[in-house]
Parts: sequence; C-alpha cells; structure tokens
Amino acid sequence: MPGPASDSSPSGALVLSSWEAREVVYPIRHELKPPIARLSISWARGNSFRVSIFTQHPANHTSDSNDGEVGGQVLEVKIRNGDGEISAAEFRRIAYGSVSPFALLQSRKHMVSGLSKMSMGLPRFNPDGWEYLAEYSKDISSVIGNPKLIPSSAIEDPLEILKKVEEPTCLKAAWELMDVFYADKQSHWWLNERLVDWLAEYDSVLSTTQSTIHSKLVDFQKELNNLQVVEDNPRYWDVILSALAVGWQEIVVKMLRLHGSYQLDQLSRRETENGLVEAVAFLISEMPRMRPELDSGKFGQCFKTKPDFTKAWEKWRSKITKLDGSGFWVHCTHVQTRKGLQNMLRIILGDVESLSGATCNWMELYISQLLYVRPFSMGLESMYNLAEKCMQLKPASNTDRLMALIIGILGESPEIVLAECSRGFGPWMATHAMELLIEENDEAETLLHEERHDLGGVSIEELHRLVYAQVLCSHAFTWQIAPIYLTSCAKQGIGFLETLLYSQAVQHNGVLLKNLEICRLYELDSLSSNIMKIAGVYHWKHGRKGCGVFWLKQARDEVRLNKIAQQLFDSVGKSISDESFKQWEGLIELLGSESKNTGGLEFLHKYRDFKKSLHQVHQKGKTTGAAQSAVDSLIALMKNPSTPQRFWLPILNDSLKLIDWHGGPLLNTEQTNLLLNKLQELSMAKLRPDFVESDLPPLALSSIRLALAKNLGRAFLEGC
Repeated sequence: MPGPASDSSPSGALVLSSWEAREVVYPIRHELKPPIARLSISWARGNSFRVSIFTQHPANHTSDSNDGEVGGQVLEVKIRNGDGEISAAEFRRIAYGSVSPFALLQSRKHMVSGLSKMSMGLPRFNPDGWEYLAEYSKDISSVIGNPKLIPSSAIEDPLEILKKVEEPTCLKAAWELMDVFYADKQSHWWLNERLVDWLAEYDSVLSTTQSTIHSKLVDFQKELNNLQVVEDNPRYWDVILSALAVGWQEIVVKMLRLHGSYQLDQLSRRETENGLVEAVAFLISEMPRMRPELDSGKFGQCFKTKPDFTKAWEKWRSKITKLDGSGFWVHCTHVQTRKGLQNMLRIILGDVESLSGATCNWMELYISQLLYVRPFSMGLESMYNLAEKCMQLKPASNTDRLMALIIGILGESPEIVLAECSRGFGPWMATHAMELLIEENDEAETLLHEERHDLGGVSIEELHRLVYAQVLCSHAFTWQIAPIYLTSCAKQGIGFLETLLYSQAVQHNGVLLKNLEICRLYELDSLSSNIMKIAGVYHWKHGRKGCGVFWLKQARDEVRLNKIAQQLFDSVGKSISDESFKQWEGLIELLGSESKNTGGLEFLHKYRDFKKSLHQVHQKGKTTGAAQSAVDSLIALMKNPSTPQRFWLPILNDSLKLIDWHGGPLLNTEQTNLLLNKLQELSMAKLRPDFVESDLPPLALSSIRLALAKNLGRAFLEGC
C-alpha cells in the first residue's frame, strides 16, 4: 500500500509519498566497444529516457581510422508500467471504463446513506447493497476484459485438449478472485466450485512464475500428435491425474477417450480394459457438484442444497469404492492403464498423498483438498488453516503477487488484502477493490474510514483515491477523469482538484472549456471565476485582446475590465485609422455597456456611435442627412452624465466641421447653448488642482468658441 506521508504540511494538507520503491533493471543494448568513458541520461519524449553513451578512444587513435566508433551512441529506453503486462493505452481504456461503475456505486451509497438517516435511526439500511456491489464488480470485470477464443477450424480436432484462448491478465485474475470472496456473498454456499472455476480459467496466469497443471497440459499437447499409443506414455496418465485433481472433468474425460482401447481394431481384444476406462470416465462425468448450474460442456450433477448434495455424494463415492474393489482389475492386462485408473480412483477417494503428487503448487493442492477431502465445507470456515497445511506440503519457490493476494483473502485480513492489491497491482486496483472490502465488514470499514494523523488527517480509503487520482493527473489523456475520484475524498479532494485545474493550460480553448465544465458540475463557482480571469489575462497579454475581454467579462472581473476601458479612453479625441477603429470598436462591443460589470462604459458606446457617424460624414461627403445624424450623436454624448469632463474639449474639437457646417446651422439655439455651457464649466474646472489639460493645439479652444458663436448667430437668424 502507499507509504505514509513523511510529514504534514503546516496547513494540514497531505503530502503524498510514492509507494514502496522496487528495483527495476532496464537493459541497454548498444554496439559500442569498451571502454565506455561516460553516460548521459536525460528525459526524452513520453515515458522514455535518452541515454547518451560516449566512448574513450585510445591514445594512438588517428583521425583516418575507421572502426565504426565515431564518438558514441544515443539510445532511448522506454520505462515499462508495472510488469509490462498492460500497455499504457490499455490502462487508459480500463481507467475510463471503470469511471462509470465507480461513480454509480458512490451515488447509490450516498442514496442509501440518506435513507439510513431517515429510517428512524436504524444502524444499517441497505437491503440491496450486495446487489449493487455485485453489479459494480461485474461491470469492472467486463471493463478489464474477458479472454476471447482464438478462431480455429470448424472441424474439432480430437487431439486438442485445451481450447485456444487469449492469455488472461494477472489483473483480471486478481479482480475475479476478489469477486469470488467479496462481491457476491450470497454465493458463498458454492464457494469451493467457484474456486475450481477460477483456477480453470486463470491457472495459466500462475504459469508465468511457477509450475502449474496448465503448463503440463500445454507441454503434453505439443507432443500428443507424435504419440502412437498414448496409454503407454507415463506423461499421459500424469496429466490426467493432475487435471482430475483440480476438477477439470471435461479434460479428463476427453483424454480418457483417446485411450487405444476405443479403437475399433482393438475393441474386441481389450474389452475389459475399455470397460474399466469407460466406467471411470462415466463416474467422473457424474460427479456431484455443489453449485446452481454448469456451463455448456461441463460434466457433473448440480445440487443447490447441502442435504441433497451430501446424499448424492455418498452414493457416488460408494460406486467409486465398489469399482475400486472390483475383480475386473485382475483381467486388465495393460499395466499402465490399470495403475493409471486405480490412481485416479485414489484421487477421487481423497488420498492426500495422491493429491499432493498430482498437483504442482499449493493453490492447486488446496483446490483438490476442497473438492475431494472437504467437499461439504461451505464459506470461509477453516479455509486459512487448510491453506497453511497445503503451503507446508507444497512450499512456493518464489513469492507471486497473485498467491500473496490469495493468502491475504483466506486470512480474512482486509489490511493485508489492500496492501497486496496496491503493491502487486497498483493504485487502480487498490482504489476500486476497496469498495468490495468494506461491504458488510465492520472491521474493514473502520480500518479504511478512520482518519489518521500520520496520513495528514485523511483515511486510508481517501489516501488510495488521492494516489490514484495523481496517477491519472500525470497524463494528458486521463486527467479529465481524476475529478471523479478527487470529489469522493471529503478531506483534501477539493484542494487537489483546485490544484489540478489551476495547472491546466488556459491557452487551449478545449482544455479551458473542460475545466469550466468540471467546475460547473461540482459547483466550484469561485474556482471557475478565477480560471476565467487567468484565461482573460493570458489572452490579453498575448495579443488576443478579444478573447481576453470575453473571458474577463465572463468572470465579471470589474477591476481588470475597468483597466482595459481606461486604455480605450486614451483613444478618445485622437485620429484613428479605419483598421484601428474596427479593433477599438470590437473591444467596446465585447466590453458591453452594463455599468455593474464594466465600470460605466456607456460613454465608450456612445462615443463609438459618434465616431461612426463622423466616419460616415467623411465617406459619403458633406451630406446634410449624415451630418445631422452625427450632431444627434454629439448631443447625446454631451448630455450623458457618464461622459468624462476631460473628453469634452476633444469631442468638440472633432465636431468643428459639424458646428460650422457650410450648408447652414445643424445645431439649434438650445443645443448650442448646451455646448457653450460645457465650455464654461471647463473654464471653471481649470481652477481645480486636479484638472488635466487636453493634448490639443493652443488655438483649439478659441476655434471651438468661434464656431459655436457663429452657429448661435446663424441659428437666431433662421429662427431655430
């Protein structure tokens, strides 16, 4: 399991340390001759190291020599994930596929928790909890994947003992093992048979670290085609005994039917021998099984109640005993067949020495003991003691992660099981397997939910989820699903989530929108606003002013929007080119006119309308209609209280041609007096110490006064 935090930060935040470091050796294959002078190691793209190897040339090395060693060699060493069994792409597929079952289970647990609080204070209100857990386990199992049959000929090969299927993964075997013991506790009455099925499917996984019955079958399959008389080969009977010991009846029966006595040319003179072989095959196919049903192609009789099974078992064993004491064995002249069949009967009758000789490791011996020595045991009663005895009879040569997990499960130690899940199969397994451990197990629930000071105040459950979320966050393709696990961590999940979202690149619009969607889903309004502010500032600084204003407006950042507005104010009263005017106009449009968001930008909108009217006057020529429209914009601008006083004079200076219009006065007496009053206010404002002079020519004010006086006189004469 992940190591505890070495120390807690002053703020109480958890500082995660990596899980137990294991020495990993990565071979470097180069073509350089010794001596090697030095190595340089650096990070390459993705999950790789770049290793530069430099050679040391001898002192008599000349420049014209051609030995193929110019100076060294550069190699890339890819770092494998775990044992290399699951590729990075496959891990991402599993990670994404397991999100939905995990989230659904958490939702159901919250719902049940709410119902429990409403149910008159009952300690546990979870009538369908085991069904939810069984569904969750089944969904996760399907995500990991099921071994598929490899396409073969339509005509069945009679010499084919094992079906050709894709090699199952150790992760799949581990999850199925957890499912057998924890997910569906309603099926514990046929636990022995479930273990038989598990071994039949995943014994090949154990073959990678130790000898197994599956590997014996594979080896024998290779030499079977070259055998003329299979019953004369000692390995034939050895493989049959091994398969029978672990309950693979269909393989045993199929191999018995390969016996030479079934051939038509030998049937007449080997009738007794064939009868004994067929009798044993028939009895094996009729073996009582304590299980609800059998898959197609499997042999045995199913019983769902212990009394019925006990009665059938005793009856079946009496037939075995009767056959074992039959006088037909004397007439069986083929020694290998007689000994082989009699050894099979000893296995069925539960002879411990025969079972030990037929199996290859303690797990197989354990399964054989459950089948033939303790067929009536149900559930986990005395299972660990039996496993210890089997380990003494068949000690393991090396420690296998799957075997270690089995020992932890049989020992009924949730802490050891979780530790083996984390150590052997990584953070994904530990995070998702915890849900199976705590169901209807008060000890495990207390262990995993108890807050620990040495872990920064978080529980073991939260710690493993945080570690797994960090693994997801470390890759660009999986960080999006990390929030599902972080939000399930009550103590520090939200803090880690904020750190994750702050670390994402805001320059990529897709990533930014994903961040905001995550904030919306988890109601992180403050974080969403901050991210939009960061995006706005980033785009503004990098010249994408439109994007910057858009995101700042979305964040309702009045401070920065007002600063941007102040920059736009600097263009008031100045000559702006057509291209610059379009950019300036677009920014004003983005800023909007709502004073509560943008600090009173109504002036800029009205000034924009005024400038557009002036542009139309210059583009269309001196038409009275366009000029009158510009005058209306001017008056609206000067009447508006949001127009800053420091811009009055520049605006009037821009309007000189309108005030002194050649075709007649465009401003009536009232409008002219309004503008004159504005000039009078400016004169009074000059007396204040904070007054700022406009950057205009010295005669600008006189020109404006003269134009207004002239327009006033013309307006009087025309009776305006």
